[in-house]
Amino acid sequence: MVYAIIAAGEGSRLAGEGIRSPKPMVPLNGEPMIDRLIGIFSRNQATHIYVIINEFSPLLKQHLETQVYPVPLTLVCKNTSSSLHSFYELLKAMPEVGECCLTTTDTVFTEPEFKAYVHEFEKRKDLDGLMAVTTFKDDESPLYVVVDHEHQVLAFTDNQSIETPFVSGGVYCLRSRALKTVEKAIRQGNSRMRNFQRQLIKERLLIKAYPFSKIVDVDHAQDIQTAELFLREIS
Repeated sequence: MVYAIIAAGEGSRLAGEGIRSPKPMVPLNGEPMIDRLIGIFSRNQATHIYVIINEFSPLLKQHLETQVYPVPLTLVCKNTSSSLHSFYELLKAMPEVGECCLTTTDTVFTEPEFKAYVHEFEKRKDLDGLMAVTTFKDDESPLYVVVDHEHQVLAFTDNQSIETPFVSGGVYCLRSRALKTVEKAIRQGNSRMRNFQRQLIKERLLIKAYPFSKIVDVDHAQDIQTAELFLREIS
């Protein structure tokens, strides 16, 4: 499995709250978030990991270039205007792949749940994509995920106009048809991951949701404490 991590954001909200470290290097219980993700991926069938960072993160660049990781890591250093554009740049750096698992550096989940998620994706070869979802809502602008009784995704919505317990967890396992839709979305002027996800449904790709008990998105200083407590509770 090829993995990709978006770590190209500026982390402006954390910086504004006094967190001086680059966001991917913020420690959770003593371990930088980026290293925690790379470790989890390395233990879950990773053959190669691609990471995109912006050009204003010399400390992060040095960290990633000097660490010894158990699987090959390719670093893409480029400023992008959105997470979707970051994903597009990551795909350009890869040889053509049949499947990829993508997340952002600030997404915190448990390794056992992630392992089960990847196993389900590998087992379901008929799927174009398997999206992590959760009932835990801590995002300032959550993306609601509407599913049927078999967890096939019917819609992605910005508000809960259709009753659903799920919001997007920001982890995406995607196969070739879904990956090819990224470039199409960029050409059509989309600049947000949620609009790309809507396009997958519009084009009738088979996308299913996989529920996680909890996924924490670290955007604010308080989120660091929430994530650390969450990880301590399950350790």
